[in-house]
Amino acid sequence: MSTKIRKGDNVVIVTGRPEDKGKKGEVIKVLTEDNRVVVQGVNLRSKHQKQVQSQGRTINPGMVRFESSIDISNVMLICPKCGKPARVGKSDQGEKKSRICKKCNALIDE
Repeated sequence: MSTKIRKGDNVVIVTGRPEDKGKKGEVIKVLTEDNRVVVQGVNLRSKHQKQVQSQGRTINPGMVRFESSIDISNVMLICPKCGKPARVGKSDQGEKKSRICKKCNALIDE
């Protein structure tokens, strides 16, 4: 399944947890088989890390904060031209397929 959101895109959180709703961030990772994305600074989780020594390395103990994945339907791509959240369409330009903004019909992949 091809997704309309890719790594490096700027997105806004449309729905979800109240503290994350409306936040903007960059897509760090796309999990296509699960239809989920990881957005920088959104859906932060805490994990207790135990001290581990292995092969000369020491991992320090404490609380580790990291971004967890959210469903891809909860995010909307921000158009680079108009700067607004917009739906993404596909366009065939000869041999090249590209994404377009449904609001302003601008090419997203240039």
